[in-house]
Amino acid sequence: MTSSLSPIVLGLIEMSPVEDLLLAILRDGFPDVSVQTLIKSAQTFPFVLIRSTGSWGTWQGDERFIDSSTIEVQCFASGINADADANLLSEAVRVVLRDSKNKVVPGKGHIIGVEMLDRPKRSPDWATSVGPVQYADLPTGVERWETTYRATIRKPAIKPFI
Repeated sequence: MTSSLSPIVLGLIEMSPVEDLLLAILRDGFPDVSVQTLIKSAQTFPFVLIRSTGSWGTWQGDERFIDSSTIEVQCFASGINADADANLLSEAVRVVLRDSKNKVVPGKGHIIGVEMLDRPKRSPDWATSVGPVQYADLPTGVERWETTYRATIRKPAIKPFI
């Protein structure tokens, strides 16, 4: 990744974006499912949407090395079994995150702990979402399940942007 920021600013960076780490982990766990941080204008299903949410800066260790973030994971599916499929995809995400503890992603760090703060729940429209919104309603025939996690992350061994 290249940046237009000065070497002084880049030298202060200690963490890579949490979403980048989770994208790598979940894409590895689901090679046949699209895992994204943004919704495409011509979105296909199923897919998993990852978003960091606002959270207080609490660390379970030295904040120069450890980061903690609240993450919203939204699972979308379409078709005749959309509701069941989105629910099952939510459960599969939980298993991949649980099993990813201490799995190093080069340049992005690794998860040292993950906690499910809110069980997967059906969220039929964006009005019920606790995370950011991109459009008001889901397309017809699409179901969304949403889960909240707290991930504790160990920074990468090298500077992520240099």
